[in-house]
Amino acid sequence: MQSIRNIAIIAHVDHGKTTLVDKIIDQCKVLDERKERTELLLDSNDLERERGITILSKNVSVNYKDVKINVIDTPGHADFGGEVERVLKMADGVLLLVDAFEGAMPQTRFVLSKAIELGLKPIVVVNKVDKENCTPDQVYESVFDLMFELDAEEWQLDFPVIYGSAKNNWMSTDWKDQTDSIEPLLDAVIEYIPSPKISEGTTQMLITSLDYSSFTGRVAIGRLQRGLLEQGQNVSLVKRDGSVVKSKIKELNLFDGLAKCKVDKVQPGDICAVVGLGSFEIGDTIADFESPDALPTIKIDEPTMSMMFTINDSPFFGKEGKYVTSRHIKERLEKELEKNLAMRLEDTGSADKFLVFGRGVLHLSVLIETMRREGYELQIGQPQVIIKEINGVKSEPVEELVIDIPEHVSGKAIEMVAIRKGEMVSMDSKGLRMLCKFIIPSRGIIGLRNFLITASAGEVIMNHRFLEFQPFKGEMPRRLTGSLISMEQGTAIPYSLDKLQDRGKFFIHPGTAIYTGQVIGENSRGDDLVVNVTKTKKLSNVRASGTDDKVKLAPPITFGLEEALEYIQKDEYVEVTPETIRLRKIYLDENQRKRNSIND
Repeated sequence: MQSIRNIAIIAHVDHGKTTLVDKIIDQCKVLDERKERTELLLDSNDLERERGITILSKNVSVNYKDVKINVIDTPGHADFGGEVERVLKMADGVLLLVDAFEGAMPQTRFVLSKAIELGLKPIVVVNKVDKENCTPDQVYESVFDLMFELDAEEWQLDFPVIYGSAKNNWMSTDWKDQTDSIEPLLDAVIEYIPSPKISEGTTQMLITSLDYSSFTGRVAIGRLQRGLLEQGQNVSLVKRDGSVVKSKIKELNLFDGLAKCKVDKVQPGDICAVVGLGSFEIGDTIADFESPDALPTIKIDEPTMSMMFTINDSPFFGKEGKYVTSRHIKERLEKELEKNLAMRLEDTGSADKFLVFGRGVLHLSVLIETMRREGYELQIGQPQVIIKEINGVKSEPVEELVIDIPEHVSGKAIEMVAIRKGEMVSMDSKGLRMLCKFIIPSRGIIGLRNFLITASAGEVIMNHRFLEFQPFKGEMPRRLTGSLISMEQGTAIPYSLDKLQDRGKFFIHPGTAIYTGQVIGENSRGDDLVVNVTKTKKLSNVRASGTDDKVKLAPPITFGLEEALEYIQKDEYVEVTPETIRLRKIYLDENQRKRNSIND
């Protein structure tokens, strides 16, 4: 039997997880040297590459000194915590990556607490030691304090530490002693990470992830705890609710490099992919045919936020998308539920409206972005936090917020957070920047990033993670400005836009097609204003059309998806199509809006 190590790489966003996996792949010569090499091999989908973040966890296996190392790359964002929690079930140890300058951050804490709960052995990797002003020794101390705080056991606190720079392809046991490869890290993995514990007994495997192949259908991925799996074997599938379904394994695959290879049988402790089980869910157990014995299922943190998804019923519906009906949207959301464990779907009693629950704006906006790229058209309502009643007290989710901001604008940032019911916990100076820590209701975070980016001229770094439910903190201040709403359907004319510039800021370019009831700008006052930007200039002998070319317009504000979701008010939707993101009023007709506002 081959010796196996199962490790997960965990860290805060942007601390270098995926880069490190790349270097491990290179070190173990997994790739054919003749093939073209791309950066960040594992961030394979377009969205991950564009945003520069990992969204879905990936498996890869390498061979080093006759030991098979299964590496699991995990997301750093707490919004994708559901991904992290489940894949850690497959690992026996973790590589905790920490930036030598930034140190332990909110998400470091989040992913580390999950690993310690599961009783995994950590190896701390202090990455990016080539950064200016970095403090590797202090970072090591802070990680130790953090583990102590998280009630780590003695054998976990006795962790090895490796220093280096994944980007520059070197690791060492001393940060002042630069080596020429990452071998010290792989040696540490073989030395300190235990081999999988294999207990005696019948077959047991927890399904922790799933894949889909258009040839074979759904594929179950997990780690075989005990027993054997063979091709053609009859097995029982123990569901989350305890019911048992009999099934048969058609095909077995092991991870080999970046690909999968077909095998006849799998030894216990290895991570494998099983084909042909039929209808299974994440958290089910593959067990013995005769006497099935289930493993404890996966517990996932509850969602904290909801959004209303509905069909696109604007005058421009169906122009860009392929899938526009409520049936299409419902099927797609149900398909997402199968693999996105932290998401929930609720019926609203209306056939074309669906209430989708998730872990934050980012978690749900990634789903929306994926859907629009697949050709869906839909509309999204304002994000709402989940309010619960705990012991008769109305409670809401509260988060830990860390803001890294230039010193000269820190006062403004603190004021903004305080208005949104945030309480400051600590404040540290790092060179010319301030690191402020707050406890803030989740409601207060919605839309905060926009304000902070504006206040700091784009220099703010903001991170947050869910903490707990606390008693409701009272009403939150709304957006102070109203909306500019289009009166007519048509094309935006430069002449009209120029005449209305003193009314506020626009979101559209001249020549953009617009419709009645579309939000085309932000009013400089607090109320909504209906304007006509399709009006052309009345020409005469004196008023020539050519002078339009000389119109000077301020550049419009353009929104990304998250920004648009955070910007809208209660009576507005974000219309999302494969090509465009528009803001609109729920009721397009002005009279209808007035009637409904009276009823509210």
